[in-house]
Amino acid sequence: MGRGMPGMGMPPAKAKSFGPSAKRLVGRLRPERFAFIVVIALGVTSVAFNVAGPKLLGDATDVIFQGVLQHLRHVPGGGIDFAALGQKLSWVLGLYLASSVFGWAQGRLLNRVVQKVVFGLREEVEAKLHRLPLRYFDGQPRGELLSRVTNDIDNISSTLQQTLSQLMTSVLTVLGVIVMMLTISPLLAVIALAVIPISVLVTGQIGKRSQKLFIAQWKHTGTLNAHIEESFTGHQLVKVFGRQRESEEEFRRRNDELFEAARGAQFVSGLIMPAMMFLSNLSYVVVAVVGGLRITSGAMTLGEVQAFIQYSRQFTQPLTQIASMANLMQSGVASAERVFELLDAEEQEPDATGSNAASLPAERRGRVEFTDVSFAYRPEQPLIEHLSLVAEPGQTVAIVGPTGAGKTTLVNLIMRFYELDAGRITLDGVDITHLRRQDLRGQIGMVLQDTWLFGGTIRDNIAYGKPDATEDQIVAAAKATFVDRFVRTLPDGYDTVIDEEGTNVSAGEKQLLTIARAFLASPSLLILDEATSSVDTRTEALVQKAMAALRSSRTSFVIAHRLSTIRDADLILVMESGQIVEQGTHDELLEAKGAYYRLYSAQFAAAAS
Repeated sequence: MGRGMPGMGMPPAKAKSFGPSAKRLVGRLRPERFAFIVVIALGVTSVAFNVAGPKLLGDATDVIFQGVLQHLRHVPGGGIDFAALGQKLSWVLGLYLASSVFGWAQGRLLNRVVQKVVFGLREEVEAKLHRLPLRYFDGQPRGELLSRVTNDIDNISSTLQQTLSQLMTSVLTVLGVIVMMLTISPLLAVIALAVIPISVLVTGQIGKRSQKLFIAQWKHTGTLNAHIEESFTGHQLVKVFGRQRESEEEFRRRNDELFEAARGAQFVSGLIMPAMMFLSNLSYVVVAVVGGLRITSGAMTLGEVQAFIQYSRQFTQPLTQIASMANLMQSGVASAERVFELLDAEEQEPDATGSNAASLPAERRGRVEFTDVSFAYRPEQPLIEHLSLVAEPGQTVAIVGPTGAGKTTLVNLIMRFYELDAGRITLDGVDITHLRRQDLRGQIGMVLQDTWLFGGTIRDNIAYGKPDATEDQIVAAAKATFVDRFVRTLPDGYDTVIDEEGTNVSAGEKQLLTIARAFLASPSLLILDEATSSVDTRTEALVQKAMAALRSSRTSFVIAHRLSTIRDADLILVMESGQIVEQGTHDELLEAKGAYYRLYSAQFAAAAS
């Protein structure tokens, strides 16, 4: 409440160029370079055996052709030399079989390499998410972020898996075929090779257009996912307020945008294949005509022309495959670019180390002091300026004020979810910037207005903040927060499984579970942000009694509008526009007839009566 965080983190409108992102993606294969060298060696061997086949088949054709000619000319002892023919065909069969075995081994090893690279990428993204500041997540639609972490990484995996092996085999095949064609006939080789610069020109021009469209496709995929996630998370509210039609219209609009971007990307990239097939067929016709003329002139044998035509087909086929993979590569690099944007996002300041690191004193008292603290979400819009306050050990400090006054921001600064622009905050005399975040947050129990439960048992949810808690400790915390009484009414008790949305427990019961979770962690500092908003009045009174028993040696910051919470507080801070305009007890502030009195009259007078 009152955070005022601006929107941020959406994908940039203008994408980076294809080259740097593709180079960075390929660079991730570097740790697997030894395995990749073996993959290349297997690929070279497989292609070499496969490329040698047409030459031997051409020789076999010449054996048959010469035998037929001798038979027609009635040459004594003439005819087909079946022994020589069988030997050549046996070699062809052996070569093709060996090529298949080496190709299979190459594909298997490459699959392992690609999956290790993607596995590492997923781990890196997961670790990055934990290093990003809360500021990043505040401005990033969850559906958009999930799309980058799931859809885009899956697309990268598919792209690497489908293109690397085929691309490597195609390039090696082109090189091998060129060597064989030059060996058979340099003239025909020049004719066949003339298609290369034309192919590169066509592929390049189409690729430039399709890359922009693929970037748009994955961007619209992310925004559509964000809308779907938002709509179904708040599905009940959408129905309650009758906004199904508006939600459907918004879905239809964003779905249309995705459809247009995807259709355009696939159509433009799909032009590459037919263009390459046309150039391939054109080259084939020219080679066949010129080859036929050279046979009639005696410059080449029938077997040589047959072998060359096979090579020309083998030559244009990998070129066509490379072209057909262009749309996959464009799509994969577009996804990689979006993942790299996440990996390049500005991280939170690292924890203090070495001589700059500090630790909390052995006696944890929970004394919090703000000294001349200033903070703003945007530099041009200051929120908190030159704020100073002290929360003594064991005090309950209530923070009140209008929406946007900076109440939740105040406690988020204590948690180091955001870094200060100026000033310092100390916990038990230690500057919190000199503490590891894990150590700092390990001393703080936080209960928010928005409850969060994960799929698991009630016991697991309570023990989330203290995984090594014993059964007695879990039950004691549950009893202290009055969770035990409703858990005992459930058929499976503490073994009752709840889903992520907590649909099988009420809103108030969910809130009590989160309070029990914080109590079990036994923190020296409690932060309750509207923690009792979903609890009925009677239950709230019981929770307040439990908190009073647990308050000794614990400092509590409470953001709440309930009269009972504020009346029982040791210190009430009244905030307006990031400043503490009043502070004191409930009675003192009422007597002052200032800002608190006006809030009380407006918000609590009816409740008091």
